[in-house]
Amino acid sequence: MPAFVEHDTLTVACPEVHPEATMQMTFQRTLRVPDDGAEYNLPPGLGSFPLRQNDSADGALMPMWQSEACWIDFSGHYPFLLTIAAGSINVVTGSPWSASPNFEEEDYFEVPEQPWLDGFNVGEGTVRQFVAMPLGDGYTVEEQLSADPAIGGIHIAAYPLKASVWDAQPPRHNIPDFIVCAAPASDMGLGGGGSIRQTIASPLRQHDDWDLEHGIEFTVDIANSDVWQQLTGEAPPTMPPSAADYTRAGLPWFLWYNDFAGARGGSAELANTKSIKEYGTAHGTEPWSEDESFDEPMPTVLSGQHTPKG
Repeated sequence: MPAFVEHDTLTVACPEVHPEATMQMTFQRTLRVPDDGAEYNLPPGLGSFPLRQNDSADGALMPMWQSEACWIDFSGHYPFLLTIAAGSINVVTGSPWSASPNFEEEDYFEVPEQPWLDGFNVGEGTVRQFVAMPLGDGYTVEEQLSADPAIGGIHIAAYPLKASVWDAQPPRHNIPDFIVCAAPASDMGLGGGGSIRQTIASPLRQHDDWDLEHGIEFTVDIANSDVWQQLTGEAPPTMPPSAADYTRAGLPWFLWYNDFAGARGGSAELANTKSIKEYGTAHGTEPWSEDESFDEPMPTVLSGQHTPKG
């Protein structure tokens, strides 16, 4: 099986390409930064979201509270090219998502050069935080940029580096068992929250370094907490603390210094979408009651390709 779930981690494996062609992804619970016009440093990881394999075998299911934020962590030393969509919209370019990379548009990024992703690419060195919202009210980026019915969830395609480009030949790990649950359609999607300082690294490798014949596509459906409990019989996680409460407790924020790859520019399409708060204000609704601004402490500086920020 090319993609499987164990211990709340999604593993992509391409043993037909190379024994070491594996990559892990986790979806991290985190603080929702205020949407107040300021730009914040990287919030921490507060533990992985529960993740369960769908019975469709090409995806997974995770629970999120309405207005809860997340970021995606990528680990593994074998290089992969990734394209990621929130619903049907590419999170790097704002264009309609295609599983196949568009090398001219650079609608993808490379792992491990990009160790994590916190939001939509809205400007050079700036992302707008991933925040879960129900479909149907217009809050999500997908609903703002696509005229088609929203599908929600997170859609991912991964392509390994060609074996001929990869020199090392260590042994492959065994593939473990996994837990299976029903495969519902997502009832939630991702909207844009507050602004975070984060670089989306520019691609470094040649286009023909990637093995596009052995790509893997999968979907992470987002269920609200009630649906999650009905499907899995498991209680959802509790809501995380507010960003202001976390900071008052003296806990760290992070700044990533990446000297491996240059930053790319932001997407005009994504930058022109309304954040969840802006959309609510324009339509006379209030998506959340707590959005307290605060003075950030001096951040912990991270460097390198995968220094944990949790």
